[in-house]
Amino acid sequence: MDPNAVKSTLSNLAFGNVMAAAARDYQKELLAQQKAGASSSVNEEVDLDELMDDPELEKLHAERIAALKKEVEKREEWKKKGHGEYREVTEGDFLGEVTGSEKVICHFYHKEFYRCKIIDKHLKSLAPKHIDTKFIKLDAENAPFFVTKLAVKTLPCVILFRQGVAVDRLVGFQDLGGKDDFTTRTLEALLIKKGIIAEKKDEDDEDDEYLDSTRRVVRSSTIAGSDSE
Repeated sequence: MDPNAVKSTLSNLAFGNVMAAAARDYQKELLAQQKAGASSSVNEEVDLDELMDDPELEKLHAERIAALKKEVEKREEWKKKGHGEYREVTEGDFLGEVTGSEKVICHFYHKEFYRCKIIDKHLKSLAPKHIDTKFIKLDAENAPFFVTKLAVKTLPCVILFRQGVAVDRLVGFQDLGGKDDFTTRTLEALLIKKGIIAEKKDEDDEDDEYLDSTRRVVRSSTIAGSDSE
């Protein structure tokens, strides 16, 4: 037999044995990783079960639900008082409207004045966003008593009320840059500065959506509770 051929055959056999051993080692490593992953998964499930039974977490959860329910009820009460929309009121209703809510923004306007229409547009946009404040408007031409009583001399005039007391006002556009093209955000920032509306956080929109989605749950819970009584 050719010595070179024998040498080549032995070399090939040795290489094959090495590859087979490597393949076996790799397979063992994969199995070990799978077992470790399964063990980790079991541990995670155990940890989650422990968390679900944690009395402190259950207490926090109950407190959060109670706070959300209270917030939903508060929003419902505001809506009953006319919050969340920009409404026109009459002189006869005016006193009840401004004394019936903690914070009220009232726009004294004239239907023919262009700048009054600009204010209308911005207040209509802000009303649903700042539901804790009531937004109303009053036709100055049809409200001579309160125009005189509140010394409204220039239109548009936006008067800010707290607990039924006029605490501040915006006259014309002098605090808004004196021009017609100010943005809703500019007016919003000014009203926030004056303390009649609150700064909205970035997550507020998500909270509003969540509150809306939980409102039905709260209502159902209330109805169920009344039935049980």
